[in-house]
Amino acid sequence: MLKHFFSLAVFLLLVFFVKTGFAQTISSKKHRPNLFAEKDTLSYNDYLLSIERISELLDASYTEAEFGAGTFLLFGEMEETQKSLHLIVGNLRETSNNVRNQQMYRKVLQELQTQIEGQNKTLNSITGNLEKVMDKVTAIGKDAVFIKLIQDSLIRGQFANELNGLKLKYKSTDSLFKNNMRTLNLKKRETVRRKMTVSKAQMQVKDKLGKSGITLFGDEYPSIWDTGTGLQKSLSASNIRGKFELEQAAFSYYFSYTSGNLFFLLLVLALFYVWIRRNMRHLDKREKLKSLEMFHFSYLDKGILLPLFAFGLNLLIVSNLYAPAIYIDFLHLVLLIVIFFLFKKEGKSLLARNWAILSLLFLLICFLDLFVKVSFWQRSLLLLINLFCLFYGRLQLKKSLKEEVGLPVLFRLANWIFIVFNFLALVFNLFGRVSLANTLSLTAMITLTQIIILSVFLKITIEIILLQIYSIRIKRGIENIFDFESLSRNLRKPFLLLIISMWVIVIAANLNTWEALRGALSDLLGKAITIGNITFSMGSVLLFFIIVWIAHLLQKYVAYFFGEVDDQDAENVNKRQHSKLLVTRLIVLVSGYLLAIAASGMPLDKLSIVIGALGVGVGLGLQNIVNNFVSGVILIFDREIHVGDVIEVSSQSGRVKSMGLRTTKIDAANGAEIIIPNGNILSQNITNWTYSNNFKMVELRFKLNGLILAESISEVIKQSLGEVPMVYSEKEPQIFYHAVAEDNYEIGLKFWCNIYRTEEGISNVRLALYRNFKLSNVVLT
Repeated sequence: MLKHFFSLAVFLLLVFFVKTGFAQTISSKKHRPNLFAEKDTLSYNDYLLSIERISELLDASYTEAEFGAGTFLLFGEMEETQKSLHLIVGNLRETSNNVRNQQMYRKVLQELQTQIEGQNKTLNSITGNLEKVMDKVTAIGKDAVFIKLIQDSLIRGQFANELNGLKLKYKSTDSLFKNNMRTLNLKKRETVRRKMTVSKAQMQVKDKLGKSGITLFGDEYPSIWDTGTGLQKSLSASNIRGKFELEQAAFSYYFSYTSGNLFFLLLVLALFYVWIRRNMRHLDKREKLKSLEMFHFSYLDKGILLPLFAFGLNLLIVSNLYAPAIYIDFLHLVLLIVIFFLFKKEGKSLLARNWAILSLLFLLICFLDLFVKVSFWQRSLLLLINLFCLFYGRLQLKKSLKEEVGLPVLFRLANWIFIVFNFLALVFNLFGRVSLANTLSLTAMITLTQIIILSVFLKITIEIILLQIYSIRIKRGIENIFDFESLSRNLRKPFLLLIISMWVIVIAANLNTWEALRGALSDLLGKAITIGNITFSMGSVLLFFIIVWIAHLLQKYVAYFFGEVDDQDAENVNKRQHSKLLVTRLIVLVSGYLLAIAASGMPLDKLSIVIGALGVGVGLGLQNIVNNFVSGVILIFDREIHVGDVIEVSSQSGRVKSMGLRTTKIDAANGAEIIIPNGNILSQNITNWTYSNNFKMVELRFKLNGLILAESISEVIKQSLGEVPMVYSEKEPQIFYHAVAEDNYEIGLKFWCNIYRTEEGISNVRLALYRNFKLSNVVLT
């Protein structure tokens, strides 16, 4: 700041000297540098260059001191942060001790704290840049040529107009600097106030969460039979209205807070809709839409919107674990209604009726938990609901819903949890633990309905994948039905782990234990373990194996999305596409391992030790494994062998069924599946019968007895070959006469036949020859 005041003083002197020396302008124009001046005397051009340099500096400083688009964007973000913080503080001031709402506020406050710290850091950076700009301006006072210019009245008079222009530029730059610094200081003070507000709000949330935990397990209310405690006996409309307004405020805030994520999910669902609709239209054009009945679809063949809506709501519930209670309960209720209409469209009236009863019970429990203050009637109504759920879950649900659920073991577990939680809720309600009773009642309902919903989610996912496979196969002209039941079972396995994880997370979130469970898992998996000079954590090891497992699953199932399954007809194999798939699988696998190493945080210097140990292992006993792996990579990129080729390796022959990184599977003619290491294939001579085409030359020998000319023999043979579709007619057959006598011929015939149907082709050719020669009164033997 001292430099700034010094520069200001210089310009004040400049203004003074310009005004007092203006009268001497005419006489100063007559002043010319003396020829006998000293060597260090400055010339007229030197002063002009100094003025020009300072003018450019002031212009550049003004431009740099202006706020850019990024700064105004930062100010806009700070205003949005202030609005969010204002809403949260207002809701905290009036809201009840709902645990789910407090958890949401805690999560949002943590994110706001991070945003405010980032905004404060950016403000400091902008302030530092502005101060650097003003340091350049204050450096004007150190320019010796300019100082001499303003001190000499005669010289100053010659540059009066230029100096007036510099004065105006300096004033505008100085004014802009002061205003911007004032604005930045004001924003910094606002940021500090927001920090203090966030800290205070976090303390309030922590205090409310602590009190809710004490209330949950402490003596919350008297026993229901204790009528002398002054417990409210009636339901008040004003109380319901007040709680509804509080919950509505929390819902509105969270909805606006997550509107961007919701829009993104809707966009993804729209793309899914277009994708599925396009496949449906393609099947309809090929008149194959009715063929979907053989896949026993439950949902997609009856409409696309409702299954996709249910699919998206499932993802939305799992991805909003810190949402307020009313938001999650609303999403779950909408999902229950969507599933009801899915069951209704499927024609399962009994199932739909039981699902409607569960939805009504869920709505009643949510209403009592969210909008009704604790009273005698509220507790009595909750007791009746728990009693009904005990009877309903034990006798009715097990019969009506078990057939629909594709996860019978999980359904039995969910049904028992439903019964046990309702019984515990009934007991806790009787003895005054009303908050715990509400939580257990709601969790019991969500536990049962969610496992059925996730089962529907799994079915919809499998149906989408099967639809994609079938549609691609129809586009490629492959109309034979693949083994979709076996494929469905294989696809269920990886999704089952996802389903169980989603179910457990939703249950834990509704029990308000997910945060504690996640924290305990983070502490356990994040604990550093040191062995020698290597330090790692269980989380990094687990993450490594999970990513590797996912990479192996992707490389295994990626072909399904291109319509490729294991039971394809050899004649319809797209060899080029199979080659691309093999390269894709290799890329997925290698990328997965590299990503696993990077995500696990394994240091490269420690990795070199592992690589060295592997080198020793290769030298000792892993040569064959590495040889097969490298040979597999070479075979994939060399493309000398494709899936579907008919090859001979050593004494083994057959059609290539699949090619992996370590082995190649071959289907022999007798039905055996031969597994050959890739190293053996690459190190031996290979006969590829289908390298350039799918035809093989075959030879037949037969005798003819009868009166017939040689020209007629050729015509009959060519006619017979033309009647067999397996014969390649573009190449002329070769006819040889091995023996010729009166009315007797021994003939050799060579022709090209489809290699995949060689035996069938030879058989059909023999029959055609016999039939046609018989018409000519010639006997074929």
